[in-house]
Amino acid sequence: MTGPVPSSSAGAPAVAEQPDAPAWMRVRAVTWGALVGLVLVLLGAWAGRADLAVIGAPVVVWAVWCWTARPVGDLRVEVVTDATTTPGELSTSVRVTAPDGTAAVALGVRRGNRTHARALVAVRGGVRDVPFVVRTVRTGPQTVAEVDALGLGAGAASVSEAADPAAGEALVLPGVRPLAALPLPPRLRGLSGGHESRRPGEGGGLRDVHPYTPGDRLRRIDWRVTARRSPQLRELYVRREHALAEAVVMLVVDSRDEVGPDPRTWGGWMRPRGADPTSLDLARTAASSLAQAYLDQGDRVGLDDLGALRRPLPPGGGRRQLDRIRNALALTRPEGDPVLRTRAPQLPSGALVLVFSTFLDDQAAHAAAQWRAAGHRVVAVDVLPTVREHLLDRRELLALRFVRLARTDRLAALEDADVEIVTWRDEPQVALAGLARRAQRRAGAGAR
Repeated sequence: MTGPVPSSSAGAPAVAEQPDAPAWMRVRAVTWGALVGLVLVLLGAWAGRADLAVIGAPVVVWAVWCWTARPVGDLRVEVVTDATTTPGELSTSVRVTAPDGTAAVALGVRRGNRTHARALVAVRGGVRDVPFVVRTVRTGPQTVAEVDALGLGAGAASVSEAADPAAGEALVLPGVRPLAALPLPPRLRGLSGGHESRRPGEGGGLRDVHPYTPGDRLRRIDWRVTARRSPQLRELYVRREHALAEAVVMLVVDSRDEVGPDPRTWGGWMRPRGADPTSLDLARTAASSLAQAYLDQGDRVGLDDLGALRRPLPPGGGRRQLDRIRNALALTRPEGDPVLRTRAPQLPSGALVLVFSTFLDDQAAHAAAQWRAAGHRVVAVDVLPTVREHLLDRRELLALRFVRLARTDRLAALEDADVEIVTWRDEPQVALAGLARRAQRRAGAGAR
């Protein structure tokens, strides 16, 4: 857009130069057809051949009509999609705005560098929405689709300039999978919740039967035990119960790296395929699933990120907390150079810590060991995708073997430090149920 053009007269106002309307170019076939038709008409008039004039005249009339009906105006396209969605089939649409006289619009839908679909859409001037579906397994902010458009005039006699490509952006929230039994921290907190604690209170199972003391409620008197132990009713006995409490859970995501199933993409010079979920996609899904499972039990859940020096999301409960966690997880991604921490972040005392990482280096493992030494119960969730090896050459296979050996030693050191390990790519619900049963056998683990 050019700026205002100064006038030669000092008192005259400046006149803005209007931009030229987008050109609709004539198709060469129409021009050649008009010339051929005109030649036939002239040849028929000169030679007295009415049949030649009858053949050429409609072609000339058609060409003149196409030139006069050529559209004038701008062709615009827009990708309309939901601001937030979940993985799977993303329903979206292309909104085409065409000037009067447009017969059709050629659309090309692409993702990345690949064109996935082409379509010729009839648009008789005005606005038309063209729905389509995009399938994705990725989470986080991403470009749903990019659309190119080219307008066709009446009779395909004119073609517009290519419209500016339109892109649709969406924040794909991580999905959730159902989980049954879950591990609990060693100590439960709060005066209410869904888990039975070790301290006396109300709402839980039977703790013991005790002689009545001042302060006990009369409705707690167990008359059968009283009649059996004190037939003369000289002493009353009351039933005492365990109190119900809540667990505090901290989800810690390691967003410093995002690797796919192909080890050749781990160096950063190749991007994982769009059809392959990355380690960060698995971490987002795992953290969202565990957050929903714990929040459904009435527990408090918070979120922290090892890859960013920002304020963590404090523990909270309810549906809003789940929405906050899923939105924060979707926005979590590698940011610049990895952050080197000298010590693990401070977490609420007595919390259950779930660390989601690939454990390809020592930082996440070092933080997990520090939290375990501080008295937290720590569960390391391995989110490394299943590695594909059939495309690797001999040198790459050797390098992968060294990486696996170092990672195996790192996970073994975590087990020696009493950090429990769950592999998310296998059957996480089975491993989590095993950790829940293990917690029930521990003294003071917060469960019966």
